[in-house]
Amino acid sequence: MELRKNDPEFAERFQHFAFDEVVNEENQQLDAPTRYLAILSALIGCGGVDAYREMLPIALENGMTPVMVKETVYQATEECFPSSMQPTRFLLTEIFPSPLPGKATTTMENRLEKGAEAQAEIFGEQMKEAWKNGHINRWLAANCFGDFYTRTGLDLPQREMITFCFLMAQGGCEPQLIAHAKGNMNLGNDKDFLIRVVSQCLPYIGYPRSLNAISCIQKATE
Repeated sequence: MELRKNDPEFAERFQHFAFDEVVNEENQQLDAPTRYLAILSALIGCGGVDAYREMLPIALENGMTPVMVKETVYQATEECFPSSMQPTRFLLTEIFPSPLPGKATTTMENRLEKGAEAQAEIFGEQMKEAWKNGHINRWLAANCFGDFYTRTGLDLPQREMITFCFLMAQGGCEPQLIAHAKGNMNLGNDKDFLIRVVSQCLPYIGYPRSLNAISCIQKATE
């Protein structure tokens, strides 16, 4: 509303593009909850806190649940710069002041084992032993996958999709983006689906990062 009042010329073109042209593009549509899950993840990835604040109520009106929102922010902890996701986490304490139910499924004792299992489900059986290749790989299995990918509230394909969105929106993560494009495809999020995700996020992350993401999807299929 403020944008339409203060800069109607810009508002006319941006709102037509983001909320009409992109949303209704033939063969590039997503169901509303998936679309907003992708957009909110991309906004966290690029540090768009003000835009996130504006989009969150719309997302909640269009099928996203508080738990889905919370789980997206939790997973961003391991994929995004702290400066990108911390303001979003504090914003959620304003919107959801009461604690939401816990969704952890691992313990401190089995997080490494369960994390390696999640990696294997996404990327292949060879990942069950990948954690042995140095402490960073061990942290990746136990912390990123064991602490977060194993949580309920979002299923594994949704978690791979939001990781793809985090990386796409950050930029400079193309090797990881190719790997996670492959991981998405392994879980059923095929090439056409990922291109639809990129298309729906483009108004919020711009053309360069969107085109880079499309290139990474193409490389993942080769």
